[in-house]
Amino acid sequence: MQIRAFQGWRPPVELAAKVACVPYDVINSAEAAQLAAGNPDSLLHVIRPEIDLPAGTDLHAPAVYARAAANFRDFQARGVLRRESAPVLFLYRLRHGAHEQTGVTAVFHTDDYNRDIIKKHEKTRRDKEDDRTRITHELSANPEPVFLTYRDAPEIDALVAATVSGAPLYDFTAPDGVRHTVWRVADSEPFVRAFATVPRGYVADGHHRSASAARVGQERRAANPAHSGAEDYNWFLATIFPASQLQVLPYNRVVADLHGLTVNEFLAAVGRRFTVSANAAPAPTAPAHVSMYLNGQWHGLSWTPDAAADPVARLDVSVLQNRLLAPVLGIDDPRASQRIDFVGGSRGTDELARRVDGGAAAVAFSMFPVTVRQLMDIADAGQIMPPKSTWFEPKLRSGLFVHTF
Repeated sequence: MQIRAFQGWRPPVELAAKVACVPYDVINSAEAAQLAAGNPDSLLHVIRPEIDLPAGTDLHAPAVYARAAANFRDFQARGVLRRESAPVLFLYRLRHGAHEQTGVTAVFHTDDYNRDIIKKHEKTRRDKEDDRTRITHELSANPEPVFLTYRDAPEIDALVAATVSGAPLYDFTAPDGVRHTVWRVADSEPFVRAFATVPRGYVADGHHRSASAARVGQERRAANPAHSGAEDYNWFLATIFPASQLQVLPYNRVVADLHGLTVNEFLAAVGRRFTVSANAAPAPTAPAHVSMYLNGQWHGLSWTPDAAADPVARLDVSVLQNRLLAPVLGIDDPRASQRIDFVGGSRGTDELARRVDGGAAAVAFSMFPVTVRQLMDIADAGQIMPPKSTWFEPKLRSGLFVHTF
C-alpha cells in the first residue's frame, strides 16, 4: 500500500480546538449551524457551507459550493489554516474513557483505491458522492480525512510508539469528551517503507469521501494533457488505524410506521419469524439477537444463525432486513426508503425510545455491533455490507489537516 507525506494546511496550535469539527455526514444543516454558532473558525463553514446561506437554500446549489471555496480562501488568508513548510506525516490519537486508538495521517494513492488494494464494504449513494466530488473540485482539496484500517503490523506499531514518546503538536479535549492528540512526523520514510509491506487497507468510515477523491483524481487526470502521475490530485487524505484498536458501535434502525398493520398484527408477524421474548434489555448482548422497541416496551428477537449462509447474509442487519423489514414493513430498499432512518450507536438506546414515544417512529430496532473482522472478511470476499451496518466511534475531527492539490 502506498502512502506519502504531504505539504498540507493545518491550524496553528492555539486555534486547533476551534477549527476542529465533527465530520460533515454525522450532522444535518441545523445541527451544523448550531455547532458553528459564534465560531467563525470552525471548518463546518467549509464542509457544511450552507450554514452561511439563507435558510432553505438548495444544498446542491452552485452558491453552496462557491461559498465553500470562498470560506476556504478566507481561512487561509486569516491564518486560520497555515501551510506546512515541507511534506510531513502526522500521528493522530483519539481517546475516550478507557478506549484509545492511534493512527497515521498521510495521503494515499487513488490507484490503490481503484485497484481494490484499499477495499470497500459499502455502496455509495450517487447524490452524496456527487456532492463531495463537487466540493473537492471547488476547493482543490480533501478537506476531511477518510478513516481507514489495516491488519496490525508490529513494525508500524514500533514506529508509532517511538514517535508518541515525544511532545505532541496538538492536545485538546472536544466538547463530546474525546481527547485528540497529534504528533508531527518530519521523517516520513520509515513509515512509507513499512506501509509498502501492508498488502491492503480497508475503508472503515468515509466511503463517499474516498469515492469522491478517486473520481476527482480520474477527472483531473483526464483533463490534464500533461499528466505525469506526480500530481497531488492522485492522492487523498486519510488516517489509518490498526484493526485491533478500533471500536465499532451498533447502527440502529427506526421505522416510521407499521405498514398498515396494527400492533397486534405486527407482533404476530414478528413471532412467525423470530423467537420473541418480553421485557428485553434495550441493547442486545450477543449476535443473532435484536432488541425491538414497540408500544412502550422492549422485545427481544432471536434466531439460530445459518452456518451455511454467506458472510453478508449472516449479519444481524441482513437477517433483520430480509426477515422483517422487507417482507413485513415493506422496506425493500433501505438506501432509498424515506420510511426508515438510521441512528448511530453513540446516541444510545434512549434515543430510539424517544423517537417512538414521541411519535416520530412506530418501531425501533437496537442492533448488536458488527465486528471489524466481519467487515474485513466481507471486503476480502468482494462483497458489500448492507447500508448503515457500522458506526465507528470515536470519530475523527475534521480541520486538523487539509490536503490541497
